[in-house]
Amino acid sequence: MTEGSLSPGVLRMVGVVGPTVSFREGHELLHELAGIEVSTKHVERAAETLGRKVADDERRIFDSPEPEISIAPTLYLGMDGTGVPMRRSEVDGRPGKQPDGSSKTREVKLCTVWSAEDRDPEGIPMRDKGSVSYSAAIESAATSDTDDIPSEFAQRVVREATRRGFDRASRRVLIGDGARWIWNIADEFFPDAIQIVDLYHAKEHLYAVAKAIYGAGNDLSEEWAEKRCKELDDGEFDSLLTKLRIHSKTQPDAAKCLNYFLRNRNRMNYPIFRAAGLSVGSGVVEAGCKRAIGARLKSQGMHWSFSGANAIIALRCCRLSGRFDVFWKRQTVSCNLAV
Repeated sequence: MTEGSLSPGVLRMVGVVGPTVSFREGHELLHELAGIEVSTKHVERAAETLGRKVADDERRIFDSPEPEISIAPTLYLGMDGTGVPMRRSEVDGRPGKQPDGSSKTREVKLCTVWSAEDRDPEGIPMRDKGSVSYSAAIESAATSDTDDIPSEFAQRVVREATRRGFDRASRRVLIGDGARWIWNIADEFFPDAIQIVDLYHAKEHLYAVAKAIYGAGNDLSEEWAEKRCKELDDGEFDSLLTKLRIHSKTQPDAAKCLNYFLRNRNRMNYPIFRAAGLSVGSGVVEAGCKRAIGARLKSQGMHWSFSGANAIIALRCCRLSGRFDVFWKRQTVSCNLAV
């Protein structure tokens, strides 16, 4: 196998190992399972080149499903972000969360679409097997009122929604952790979708306030948080806000939490959402951050270039979404396989 080229068959193998394991492990798997010697560096270059082709394919081809393809009655669309460790040259001068104000990571923004028609024994909606798709990249979701075109990530979300037939579902649901950029995209591009703040994140805010008021590991803290969470579950929103207002006068965390709940009040009608048979959790999105991004790009010792990270993210999302075979067929037909 020459260092400058790979046969289509070997390149396809790289398309499997590259987004799944480290490049060194990919080199070892190719040797052990196929008896092929492809250097670690060559696996890296080939996988990233293939990933860039996938990324280009994702931007160009996003037709909605054929009319005869079944669309679930309810489709969920979730968005989130997670940091990926970068090479120092990629974060020089960027503000971050380190003690000195510097950054070690860049944020990958993820969009995922799924259905949840199945129910567990208690009647709670469960993600339908094989229904999840992912699209992600290190991209900005920021826009200003003077921008003529949507942000890069907003365009990605629209492409994925189009690809999944989100607009054809009888019910469309947007789930997020309450970040403003998520609802900005939802309001602009999916104004008729139901917006839901993930219940777990909402309760996390309440536990943080309880800890600030009473201290960590305190029975009073646990009792206060549990009461507020029950009010949230039961739809007793006014009572919840009253308790937060009392402490907001002396506790900055309570004041911040109060603003969070006021801003997202209409997205926290959990009794109504549950009565309608809707999921109120973003576990699929959280798992997506770990499965699609973290499991491959956040292992100990990894530091990525911007282009390399985005290439592997594109390739991994393509495979996890079950689209690699279709992509490969298009590349084969066009003979666009050289790396």
